Amino acid sequence: MTRRSASSGTAAPRLSDSAMHVRARGASSTASKSTLSALRAAAVFEALKGVVVLVAGTGLLSFMHKDVHDLVVRLVEHAHLNPASHYPKIFLEAAARINDEKLLLLAAGAALYAAVRLIEAYGLFLARPWAELLAAVSGGIYVPFEMYHCVHRPTWLSFALLALNLAVVVIMVRALAYQRNARTQ
Repeated sequence: MTRRSASSGTAAPRLSDSAMHVRARGASSTASKSTLSALRAAAVFEALKGVVVLVAGTGLLSFMHKDVHDLVVRLVEHAHLNPASHYPKIFLEAAARINDEKLLLLAAGAALYAAVRLIEAYGLFLARPWAELLAAVSGGIYVPFEMYHCVHRPTWLSFALLALNLAVVVIMVRALAYQRNARTQ
């Protein structure tokens, strides 16, 4: 969808209501520019998550009709891991229980998750309120689990994930608040 610019007669891309409101309120406004930039950064992040999970789900399909347990045994041996130690043992036991139906179910779950993330990314890029709400809720769900993990198994990765998720939640709540204030004015 495009619309003609009155001043130049050229086609201009159609913006969402939120993005148009940001422009209408004054493109020089730092708060509105930073909100739109933050939404687009979150959109890229969500799209990246969706693509990574989609690739992983597709990779799971490559194990269909194969002896997954045998592949895992060879991987553990290649990495010179002790198969009797805790994590390799868990990995080997899980691989022994995997069959084609479970692989297909896991791949379908990955495809569904990826679809939600990519739709969310599309909505965030266009500054849609439903996407902002979805991002705030879906990011907020992980926060208590990440806090628990930071307390009981603190690593730099757990703190980085917590900070990243909190940043996404804060950005979304700010965007929703900005929209609410803009509608009341």
